[in-house]
This record gives sequence, structure tokens and C-alpha cells, in this order.
Amino acid sequence: MQNEIRILHMISSLNIGGSQAFVMNLYRNIDRNLIQFDFIIDHPNELYFKEEIEELGGRVYSLPGFNGFNIGEVKKAWNRFFREHPDYRILHSHTRSYASLYLPIAKKNGLKTIIHSHSTSNGTGAKALIKKVLQYPLRYQADYLFACSEISGEWLYGKRAIKKENYKMIPNAIDVGKYTFSNKNRSEIRKEFNIPNGDIVLGHVGRFHEAKNHLFLLDVFYMYNKRHSNAKLLLVGDGELRKVIENRINELGLCRSVIMTGAKNDVNRLLSAMDYFLFPSIWEGLPVAVVEAQAAGLPCFVSNTVTKDVAVSSLVKYLTIKDGVECWVDEIENTPLTKTDVSSQISEAGFDMKETSKELSNFYKELFYA
Repeated sequence: MQNEIRILHMISSLNIGGSQAFVMNLYRNIDRNLIQFDFIIDHPNELYFKEEIEELGGRVYSLPGFNGFNIGEVKKAWNRFFREHPDYRILHSHTRSYASLYLPIAKKNGLKTIIHSHSTSNGTGAKALIKKVLQYPLRYQADYLFACSEISGEWLYGKRAIKKENYKMIPNAIDVGKYTFSNKNRSEIRKEFNIPNGDIVLGHVGRFHEAKNHLFLLDVFYMYNKRHSNAKLLLVGDGELRKVIENRINELGLCRSVIMTGAKNDVNRLLSAMDYFLFPSIWEGLPVAVVEAQAAGLPCFVSNTVTKDVAVSSLVKYLTIKDGVECWVDEIENTPLTKTDVSSQISEAGFDMKETSKELSNFYKELFYA
């Protein structure tokens, strides 16, 4: 029987982000004649991947998100959802902040539950504290604990939990061949954004969010651009801090040198247009963008707050944010402009989505028929 296994993913938003990139890569590579994905979201206006999901055979449902005061509304909505959709057997949640409210409801309705850690921080302030309190029960509530990296698993579940049999580390795998450097893509993208062939392009892929540290990134580029007037910065992504970033670009007088592409679904092509990849995040789980950049052969300059699991090749250099802008600029300048094929290393390190999709397909099937 085709499509008899339908996995319900809770992912909050369908806009471009790290967890979304992982799930969509998995969805594109899994055998959809046997396994289908459906999605619950709580950001009904963030629908970047909705059309593709529906083309692949998936369904999208919207439920109310938790705002700190509506526990009753959230629980009522999830109870109603499972009454109206009694056929689901597996819930795979990539949202952790208030998953402790709905995982027990899913289990009460007979579903096997998976919680998946994609980060290492909730940020700062009162909201972060509330999330920390709500997240603590997850290690006991979920049937299975997934994480994109060891540090991400330990952060959400604790040292004891990640030693248990129900814990599983799932690297943020990619379609390796898709990201291999292409001269054709390089020429087309540079032409699209009016970048002369001789210009040096520094790049970043990521949501405009405090974790990504775009303001520091702009300061690095400002100094680099002072030394290399033919340099460009390619920012791929979008998000709530877009206006803040635009204002900073104006303040630094970089309007002609910084290119903001918005959210794009052809990141593989954009990476081929870059010469260096910068990733000065304040916190991360396991950033798939850094794996993709390595697959494109790019030297990657990554903050030391990012897990070492992402360094699957010699292309990654770890730098500290505290060392300051000049340290980053000096490292970029001292790194040759070369493209290195490390695709075999990426696959050997377990970041090949073809293998990950087989592994998770078998896991879903065993869980479904258990």
C-alpha cells in the first residue's frame, strides 16, 4: 500500500532555517512511495516551503502557538487535532520550546514521540528562562531523543539522558553532490547580482536572528572591504532583524558592497559564487550551512561557539568572537583563494543525506509497525 506511513512533523515555521533545511533535505530524499511527511506549524504566515511540501504529497496544518498565557488553548487544539486525525502513529517534533505541553497529548492518543534538538541555546531574558523550564521534562516525556550534534543533545537532555538507548544523534546531512562547486553557477550568479569576475566575495547563509551575529559579520566585512575595495558580501537569508541589518549597512556606508538576496532555495548555486564563507554565530546546534559551504569547497571561518562536529574537513577554521574583528580579517587574508573538493570526507563523516534518509526510513518503519 502506497504512502501508508505518514510521519507528523511539528516544526513551527515553514520558512528557511536550519531545522527546516534538514527536514526538507530528508523529505526530498526519502522514499515517498512508502513514507510521507505531514507538518504542524504555529506560524501560519511563514510558508516558504508549503508549496513544495504539497507538491511532494505532504499536508500542512496550523495550530495556535504558545504565548506564555494560553496553555489551555494549546492543549485543547492538540487534543482536537488528534481526535480529528486518529491515524497518525508517530510525532517527530523539531520544536522544543513548549513541546512538553503537547507530547503527553500525543502519547495519550497512542503516538510514538520523538523530540529533536537543533540548537544549544534559548537566547537570553525572561522568555529564555520560561523555555528552559518548559523544556526540562522533554527528556522524560519523549519516547526518543534526537539531536543534530553531541553538544546539542547534552544541552537539551543532559549528560545522563544522552547515554540511554532511546537517544540518537542524527547529523544535519545534505545532498552532497548538489553542492559541488560549479563554474557555470558561479558565472550565472555573479552576473545576476552584477558582481565582476575579479571581485572577492565573502558569504553567509542564515536567518537574520541574534544567534547568527550579523552585526559582527558586517564589522568584519567593513574592515576587509577597507583593505580590499573589490570585495563584496553576499548575505543569503531573511528574518526579524532585517531592518537592523539594513540600518547597520547604511551606517557603515556598505550599500554598494553588500548584497542581500533574501531567502533563496538555490543556496547550492549561490555558494559557488563565493570565495570565503563566514559564520560567526553566538550559538548553534549543528549548522547545515557550514556543511554545505564545505561541500562547495569554500574556506569557512566559524566561531568557536559552534560544535566541532561540523568541521568535517580542513576547510573549517575556528575563531573566537572575543579576539575581535581584525583577527578574523587577518585569517581571511592569509587563506589562499582555492576551491577544495572534500565531498568524500563529508560523506564519510555521515553527512550524506542519501544514507541518513535510509537510516531514518528504517527507523520510522520499525517504529510504525512496533
